[in-house]
Amino acid sequence: MHPRLATDRHSLPQLLEAVRQHVADVLAEVCEREVVPAAPLPEPELLSVQGAGLRAALEEFIARWEPVLSASAGPRYLGFVTGGATPAALAGDWLTSAWDNNAVSSLDGAGQHLERETIGWLRTLFGLSDQQYGTFVSGATMSNTVGLAIAREWLGEQRGVSPAEHGAGALGPVRVLSGAAHSSVSKGLSILGLGRQALVSVPTQPGREAVDVSALERTLREVDTDGLCIVVANAGTVNTVDFDDLRALAALRERYGFWLHVDAAFGAFAALSPDHAHLVDGLDLADSICIDLHKWLNVPYDSAVQFTRRPDLQTSVFQNAAAYLGPLGETPDFAHLTPQNSRRLRALAAWFTLRAYGQDGHREITERCIDCARTLGDAIESTPGLRLLAPVRLNVVCFTLADNPTAERLSALTGQLTDEVFLTPTVLDGTPALRAAFSNWQTTAIDTQRVAAALQVAIRTL
Repeated sequence: MHPRLATDRHSLPQLLEAVRQHVADVLAEVCEREVVPAAPLPEPELLSVQGAGLRAALEEFIARWEPVLSASAGPRYLGFVTGGATPAALAGDWLTSAWDNNAVSSLDGAGQHLERETIGWLRTLFGLSDQQYGTFVSGATMSNTVGLAIAREWLGEQRGVSPAEHGAGALGPVRVLSGAAHSSVSKGLSILGLGRQALVSVPTQPGREAVDVSALERTLREVDTDGLCIVVANAGTVNTVDFDDLRALAALRERYGFWLHVDAAFGAFAALSPDHAHLVDGLDLADSICIDLHKWLNVPYDSAVQFTRRPDLQTSVFQNAAAYLGPLGETPDFAHLTPQNSRRLRALAAWFTLRAYGQDGHREITERCIDCARTLGDAIESTPGLRLLAPVRLNVVCFTLADNPTAERLSALTGQLTDEVFLTPTVLDGTPALRAAFSNWQTTAIDTQRVAAALQVAIRTL
């Protein structure tokens, strides 16, 4: 054995204790750390021939790289709809790496059983029936892509061909209709050979990102798809957290026979709040669903889940015939359900946080984030020089400058805020804007007040 490996194995308890203590120190100060440090990035170094050992590597990481890492796990990192990691999720993630299980095969099936239990808990959390079959994937982009892949196979089933066997070209023209599709939908269509141009934008309701159901029905009658297409609904748009009327879309499906995919990456968490659950009424009626977990469930990157009512079509797309993989059977191994033949036991972090805090704990996180978003929205409305671009429907605040809202001026504004808060730029109806997305388990009213105060100071100096 290499001497560095042998030494580290011998000293592993002490080394892990050093890592544990350092992690505890980092997490103790993350709430007060600069959100985006201004320190210059270190120059890259050449790979060592002999290696330095774990302790020296830890010391070098602390010295060279930690000073430039953002506090994305902290309570005022409000960009990208980024969660953190609850204490239980962090423990689960550490154990995931310690056990290092590849959870895709029934030949070594305990991990799969744990994942199926976790999927059942998630169904309960989001109010889904047992007709929705779920699988863990890496994030919302992969969740949307898997859902669209199943939809593509469904289109083939209607036309008597299998795109999985004969290629996407066997389908002929395909149209994917949506009011305000997330960019990952176009990416997924490109990956699947359907093409970005398959996406047809349908008019939304005036002043909103929710699809106009009447316009969607007109489009369904007009598009040249032989009556077959995919509709991508939104349960929480990225800019304004707007929701399509899912029950109305499901009723349209009964008349027009399309595949209904719902992108509920973080909007699905509205189901946890009694005051907001109506926003996702009808989610269970979808043919496929995307839900991201490293957002509002606050498990570490990368973690999401996809659901579908047609696991048979899912295996048609993703089945992999190899002697070392389990058979399809009535309960297919996960190797037959997603693009990956191998992956970590991604469900364990979710299992831990769900077991530790239950429905009530995650409901409290959701409702606290909603309250924080509303508080910031009220503060922006009362701050001269700033204006809201949309109502605060859930956990995202979309706002801009009251006068001359250019991307350059907004960048200058955020540049003054990086030690206190991180916001992401966007464009809404042609207007450059900023988004504050509340989804971290640690964010409180005090953090929100700090963000509002920082904005009020920065806008006066712009």
